[in-house]
Amino acid sequence: MAGGRRDATASDGHARPSRRAVLLTGMPGAGKTTALRELAARGHRTVDLDHDGYSRLLPDPGTPIGWAQEWDLGRVAALLDGHLVGRPGTVPVADGASAAATLFVAGTVVNQARLYHRFAAVVLLTAPAELLLARIAQRTDNPFGKDALGRATVLHHVATLEPRLRAVASAVVDTRAPVAQVADALERIARADPPAGHPAPSE
Repeated sequence: MAGGRRDATASDGHARPSRRAVLLTGMPGAGKTTALRELAARGHRTVDLDHDGYSRLLPDPGTPIGWAQEWDLGRVAALLDGHLVGRPGTVPVADGASAAATLFVAGTVVNQARLYHRFAAVVLLTAPAELLLARIAQRTDNPFGKDALGRATVLHHVATLEPRLRAVASAVVDTRAPVAQVADALERIARADPPAGHPAPSE
């Protein structure tokens, strides 16, 4: 089904392109950064799109915190296209990473659907709300979600945004599993043939 979820273990033996990009999306605390670190350690190219100018803030009075993030679509598209065509220097490569490895990027922003057609898969990482808040309280590299407004915003997005992401995701991965198992699932998804279609770009 176009834009629908597929089994993370699906594989039919067809030839697959050597380069592809996969988006990891989900709520704060879902484990996107943790998954990127594990994938990078396995030799994959990874980029956190919350950093290095790929994302920017904009007012959003519909959220408790009053702002949201959006991608700089031109910069993100250039990143993805550069990887897919093998343009040197487009994506930082960790020691030992293969030039032909899958590019995994992570982010959850209001305009991400505009670039879904450039991804081989859009994967929702998910965990129960109480676990999200517990992880956020424990992390030391990101202050978002630690105060009352941040926690309210996380719960608001769990109720309103995550169901929409789940409806269009190519695959859903529960991050209550150990990170090695999460990364195994993401590698299987990356190796599988892309779904027949992608969610329509948002206007």
